[in-house]
Amino acid sequence: MNRRTVLKSLAVLAAAGALPIPSAFAEAKKYGFKQSACLWCYNGWMNKNNVSLDQFCEAAAKIGIKSLELTGEGQWETMKKYGLCCAMIGSPMGITRGFNHTQYHEELIVKTKECVDKAVKWGFPNVITMSGNCEGMGKEEGMANCIKGLKEVVQYAEKNGIVLCMELLNSHGHKDYMCDETKWAVDLVHAIDSPSFKILYDIFHAREMGEDPIKDIREHHDCWGHYHTGGWPGRAEIDLASQQLDYGQIMREIAETNYKGWIGQEFVPRRDGLKSLAEAYAICDV
Repeated sequence: MNRRTVLKSLAVLAAAGALPIPSAFAEAKKYGFKQSACLWCYNGWMNKNNVSLDQFCEAAAKIGIKSLELTGEGQWETMKKYGLCCAMIGSPMGITRGFNHTQYHEELIVKTKECVDKAVKWGFPNVITMSGNCEGMGKEEGMANCIKGLKEVVQYAEKNGIVLCMELLNSHGHKDYMCDETKWAVDLVHAIDSPSFKILYDIFHAREMGEDPIKDIREHHDCWGHYHTGGWPGRAEIDLASQQLDYGQIMREIAETNYKGWIGQEFVPRRDGLKSLAEAYAICDV
């Protein structure tokens, strides 16, 4: 680690309350990407340590986190007190029921538009969509159904300045999930052909499926509207000591693409939750 990296890491840990904040370190702290944290990852740690949403929001904001993702309306007022938005509103019908099955289209279109309306009202940028599970359906048919259903709602999102992001998940942990490979995801983005439809590229899930995140970022960054982190294997902390992905390099590759979106921290901490979040923030602060 070079001097700048060390100073930056110390400054971030200090902001999280893990260290006193020497004035010499404060100047080393710089912000690059807008960083977010997926709140569900911290539920276990928060419950175990009796950490309230207010306390977590305050600590996360001090680290430099600007958003808590996959949160609901009942949490947004609390988040707002600490300057936190929700960079990604969750799917209105969960993971398994998605746009690849036409029987869900009518309900999905209504509920997705409602999520778009909430995003507009609160000033949030993105809403997740899901492909859904295959359930015996071929991917070509699923692609056609996704295109048909999504085109009914993408125009609405486009008019309102909101981006719909279909999440790429691994189909090992999420059995039978359809959008589990880069090529299928990229083909869908090209078929929809709208600035309001992109892929939520989850780096952990992509690697779990044998994809090459660096290659995907270089070749298909125009298709990715949002990124999620996660240590591989195991989806724990993202430092190199605990897993095999070099997130420092990955973030530099993303920076080379002139990406202006969010980096969502979606690892489940095995150590102290706030210290792990501060460390991850420092790794991704390029």
